[in-house]
Amino acid sequence: MSNRAGSFLWKFRQCSTLVLTSRTARLYPVGFCRPKSVYSNWNPRNLLNNFDNRMQSYIRYLFQDALISKSGDYHFQTKSISTQAVLPVYKLLSPRGLSFDSKQSPVSDNGLKKINFHHEASNDYVLTKETKSTPVNYRKLSQECNSLSDVLDTFSEAPTFPSSNYFSAMWTIAKRMSDDQRRFEKQLMFKHPAFTQLCEHMMREAKILHCDHLLFSLHAVVKLGIPQNTLLVQTLLRVVQERINECDEKCLSVLSTVLEAMEPCKNVDVLRAGLRIIVDQQIWKIEHVFTLQALMKCIGKDAPIALKKKLEMKALRELDRFSLLNSQRMFGVLATMNHRSVTLLNECSKMVIGNIHGCPFKILINILQSCKDLQYRNLDLFKGIADYVATTFDIWKFKQVLFLLILFENLGFRHSGLMDLFMKKVVDEPGFLNMKSTVSILHVYSSLNHLHECQPQKFLEVMASALTGYLHHISSENLLNAVYSFCLMNHFPLAPINQLLQKDIINELLISGDIERNIHKLHILTTCLKLDDVPYREAMDLQLPLPPSTPSHPNAKVTEALSSLLGEGYFSENVQLPYNYHIDFEFKMDTNRSQVLPLSDVDVVTSATDIQRVAVLCVPRSNYCLDSNHTRGFLAMKMRHLKVMGFHVILVNNWKMEKLEMKDAVAYLKSEIYSIEDPPATDINFQSTC
Repeated sequence: MSNRAGSFLWKFRQCSTLVLTSRTARLYPVGFCRPKSVYSNWNPRNLLNNFDNRMQSYIRYLFQDALISKSGDYHFQTKSISTQAVLPVYKLLSPRGLSFDSKQSPVSDNGLKKINFHHEASNDYVLTKETKSTPVNYRKLSQECNSLSDVLDTFSEAPTFPSSNYFSAMWTIAKRMSDDQRRFEKQLMFKHPAFTQLCEHMMREAKILHCDHLLFSLHAVVKLGIPQNTLLVQTLLRVVQERINECDEKCLSVLSTVLEAMEPCKNVDVLRAGLRIIVDQQIWKIEHVFTLQALMKCIGKDAPIALKKKLEMKALRELDRFSLLNSQRMFGVLATMNHRSVTLLNECSKMVIGNIHGCPFKILINILQSCKDLQYRNLDLFKGIADYVATTFDIWKFKQVLFLLILFENLGFRHSGLMDLFMKKVVDEPGFLNMKSTVSILHVYSSLNHLHECQPQKFLEVMASALTGYLHHISSENLLNAVYSFCLMNHFPLAPINQLLQKDIINELLISGDIERNIHKLHILTTCLKLDDVPYREAMDLQLPLPPSTPSHPNAKVTEALSSLLGEGYFSENVQLPYNYHIDFEFKMDTNRSQVLPLSDVDVVTSATDIQRVAVLCVPRSNYCLDSNHTRGFLAMKMRHLKVMGFHVILVNNWKMEKLEMKDAVAYLKSEIYSIEDPPATDINFQSTC
């Protein structure tokens, strides 16, 4: 269709809205209220001239390829219009095949599903009735009706324009219902004989509705659960594509909410692309923070980085107008668009911390999950949330606190006070434990390397007893995860280990799930059974595949500093040890750790007791709990095993070493090598009691 013809048709549709404004109207079989009055001397040519200044913008023509195809020739009447000879407006407004004819096949020519109804609606059921002269108010209708079927009954008695009010009323009523009641009412809605006609009216009226009515209709239709691949939904999407440049700020907010709730498809993707263009053009005109946040969520993760930066700058300009709810929502907004704005997150964190009391559980979960997705670490924010939960511990449910602890573990954050309270709760009331929570608790406490100083053994016994009670129906993978957690905590319950080492379970773990991870954890188990003080002394000779070798890249600055401090020939690099352990550097000292021995002179020493082997581990920040020197579970276990193998362990923090000048790095290593104190807070003795 040429641009001039398209412009003419659009202007003609605008004029048709004027034709439909009559005090006395009658509902024709096409479902429109047509005026009984006569309009003379009406000429579309004059109309075209009057609308010369209302040229459609570039956005409208962006969607020309996605518009609904129309069939037949359009014949326009240039003489007076009477009630006997009516302008066939419905041809212009209704695309081919949009009617919900129950006798047709359920799939249309273009592959879209038609709504399948259990009752055939009579053509004269609704269409032959007189319509009310004034539109029905959807708020009043939602107050007068108690169910979705009541709304449809009202529509069938006297249909009014616009049909969007009926969908809005039904969604308003549905929001008041419980999930089960809403599900049942939706089934009745689809079976109602008037629902077919309401959908037909909605499609035919779509192009002459006000933009806000159109978008509220689409919102209600989507929320009511009408399938996205039906002609009704797709028609509304295509009409919105045509009229997207008519959207004001309110309409853009509604459209972004609708698109966020819809699955990707051709029409949704095209509409989302158009919305991005509109937002890019009108971003500085947006007045409301909630609208801005809705648009930020809708543009998606794959939006251009330049557009994301623009939205970030707009949000930063509006910071002084942020309410508490705006600040709480911003975490989820940035996570949805996959944009990490540290400045924006820091400012919102201050607002959240200052108003943490009374914050709902769902919002706390959303904030922490968003921080995880954005890889945003704010110790003050995490500590503020944990302090609040610990202070009000008694009002929280067991599952809620556990969920928070799981998210804290994902973030690497260890709050001793909250974890001690939860551990005491587990010991005092083990009845709360089920299989899933048992495995999760073991993972959290072993990963963060945390046990209460006064009752670790009691806690471990309670957890082992709970796990033993679920051995008959626990999956092999969950059993392996639980036993692996016990290994990190230096505790070895016999019943779970015996079941895990059965041949059928081992074989299942080697052929299903994450095989590489399963092999790694099974090797850890066999290593613990051989190195730790375990009462389990049966022959252990599992035929396990070798774990994949991880490439090692020793810290170059540490290598240079050791060479400067010790000299060549005094240390080894990239050393592979038994039990699949690897260390970055090794050298040997006398037992007093006052002198480093050359590697060539080690054989001269007559007794192994006169030598102290030293292992240097270059560790990343992720091996520690957030902003602390407390090592996490796997590193603590590795240090425990290295000590059993006769090593003294020195930890070198990679991120700290990179900040030091070479002179300072040498001084730092010298103080660590010749120190007589063990590294602090790295090797917790889980078996110790008060």
